[in-house]
Parts: sequence; C-alpha cells; structure tokens
Amino acid sequence: MAFVVTENCIKCKFTDCVDVCPVDCFHAGPNFLVIDPDECIDCTLCEPECPANAIFAEDEVPEGQEQFIQLNAELSKIWPSITEVQPAAPDADEWNGKEGKLDLLER
Repeated sequence: MAFVVTENCIKCKFTDCVDVCPVDCFHAGPNFLVIDPDECIDCTLCEPECPANAIFAEDEVPEGQEQFIQLNAELSKIWPSITEVQPAAPDADEWNGKEGKLDLLER
C-alpha cells in the first residue's frame, strides 16, 4: 500500500510533504504533486505535513477520488522527482479546499 496525493493538491502544490519523505518518492508536475507507489515505503510522515490535507493512504482515499491512485502511478513515471521544498502556487490558499479541480490538472 502506498500513499496517494488527491485532488486538493491541484493548483496548491504545497511541498511541505517533500521535506519529510525519507525515500524521495514525490514527483512534481506543473500544478500538482504525485507519489510514486513503487518508491513509497508507507512511513506516514507526509500525510500530516500536507497543509491541504490532500494525502491519504491508498485504502483511505476519499470516495470519488479513487482515480487519483492511478494518476499518481501514471504521472510519477513521467514527472521529475522533487526532493526539496519549493514555493507553493502563488494563489494556493485561494484554491485550498475547492472541489472539482480535476479538470484543472496540467500534465
């Protein structure tokens, strides 16, 4: 089981989670982060660090967001690894908590 970044990360892209990851399993796209399920060691350190509450254990992904399990697996193979904290999106606080952002995901 791996951890999964879900919809609320879209257009927020806080990277507090990256700083605590002991295996560097995060990958960054233009406006979203993902976790490589093959690299994640289920340490649980990232989940409480996410200001957007967008990270869940695979078996606890909220109903209706199950597609993010596959999206994390797919996009982690093509997006570059991220190992250091970077600035969040300039308007991250405005997007934090908004629903229906999947169509805004930039690949």
